Amino acid sequence: MLNDKIQLELIKQLNRESESSQLYLSMAYCVEKKGFEGICEFLYDHSNEERKHMLKLIRYLNKRGGDITLNNIFLKKITYGCLKELFQILFEHEKKISNKINFLVELSLEKKDYFTYNFLQWYVKEQIEEESLIKRILDKIQLIGEDKGGLYLFDKDMKNFHKNKKL
Repeated sequence: MLNDKIQLELIKQLNRESESSQLYLSMAYCVEKKGFEGICEFLYDHSNEERKHMLKLIRYLNKRGGDITLNNIFLKKITYGCLKELFQILFEHEKKISNKINFLVELSLEKKDYFTYNFLQWYVKEQIEEESLIKRILDKIQLIGEDKGGLYLFDKDMKNFHKNKKL
């Protein structure tokens, strides 16, 4: 049986994962309307990935006898001036999620819940990958600047990234 505090914090995290999925989804919608086919595929794919993170938490809570509460997620419309700004928003969001995962790891150790600690190691690894990926994308966008040809090629690369999972 889960400690009440751990259960509450895991529920908060699964709702954050749902919020993350919606954030990526709303960004995908915006860039698709601007003609960035590759980037929108990347963002749609990540929206699905964040939803899988949420489901992983739900299934863990179910296995441990926990109860689940899903919050209604309402996001403000995403506005951004350029792709760099959009990915900067994502980078800050992923860093926030990493901090919350770290808090959960600390809590699981404090409460001596080694099952949850072990379960959370997947999320630690995932957040390292997420932050690194978005940072690499930001670095590439920084190199491109506002060069339209560069943005076109970058969008094509993102479409290939979506298929090959390599950037």
